[in-house]
Amino acid sequence: MRMTILNCGAIVVVGMLGAIPVVCARQNPGRVHQDLSVLPVQGNLYMISGAGGNIAVQVGSMGVAIVDTGNGTMSDEVMAAIRKLSDKPLQYIINTHYDPDHTGGNESIRKAGVTITGANVTGNISDARDGAQVIAHDNVLNRMSAPTGIQPPEPAGAWPTQTFLKGKKDLYFNDEAIETIYQPAAATDGDSLVFFRHSDVLVAGDVFLTTSYPLIDVEKGGTVQGTINALNRILEIAVPKHEEEGGTYIIPGHGRICDEFDVLEYRDMVVIVRDRVKAAVRKGMTLEQVKAAHLTRDYDARYDAKSALGSADKFIEAVYQSLSPQKK
Repeated sequence: MRMTILNCGAIVVVGMLGAIPVVCARQNPGRVHQDLSVLPVQGNLYMISGAGGNIAVQVGSMGVAIVDTGNGTMSDEVMAAIRKLSDKPLQYIINTHYDPDHTGGNESIRKAGVTITGANVTGNISDARDGAQVIAHDNVLNRMSAPTGIQPPEPAGAWPTQTFLKGKKDLYFNDEAIETIYQPAAATDGDSLVFFRHSDVLVAGDVFLTTSYPLIDVEKGGTVQGTINALNRILEIAVPKHEEEGGTYIIPGHGRICDEFDVLEYRDMVVIVRDRVKAAVRKGMTLEQVKAAHLTRDYDARYDAKSALGSADKFIEAVYQSLSPQKK
């Protein structure tokens, strides 16, 4: 399925049934529009990409639940895409972690939803409150808010409304169990995997990507071992179909829809690079010496994002700091 936002204001979804026109979201003067891709994944799940981090959308008779909200620059278009998939109310937003490219749309998209707390005997909504519920690990709230007297980095309307401290948080919605599973010290200190059990789709956030090296943010509590542990957890959950194809599908934080084998290759790459850096640390090499050794050379063509956390240099730096914190 392909959704393209055209300059004329039309949205077209292209799928197995052909092109389907959709009413476009309100155009914002001065905004440079991008294309949004809307892809069916499996079961009740869809993936929206093109608005920052990937957004997962679950639809059903009870309403809509989404995982992450993008960077906030295309929230109108994201909501238009969601409304095309379902006319039911948006009730839940689950954040995989704190990064603004995944939570930037929290405030505006949350306002477009409702929290339904009851229904009468006919099934009609009897009690609905403004705004969808936002679920995340407690460390996400800690990083989006701030101690008293300090300006918080994000507005209060974007903060999680339900948090949990360890293990997982379970939700049953649209006749499906949804598990939000905390992954300690992975890319950050607040990462969660989100597993839709009936649809057999797992949303990985930034602990797994197809577009770059892992986005391990050491300053926000990320570690290479925690990232490996999270990738291993995905591999424990995912079950392939025939010849390692299909079965459980994984939505990465950025990039294409994947299956277990893609995660396996990525995990192996991270382990191999970690072991190379570990050997260099044992030899007493400095960070600059490790970078100069180009220990990711055989993977750079596929994963080096050239800049920021997804680059080879930043990945090596994060691995080195994870293994030798005294040398930060």
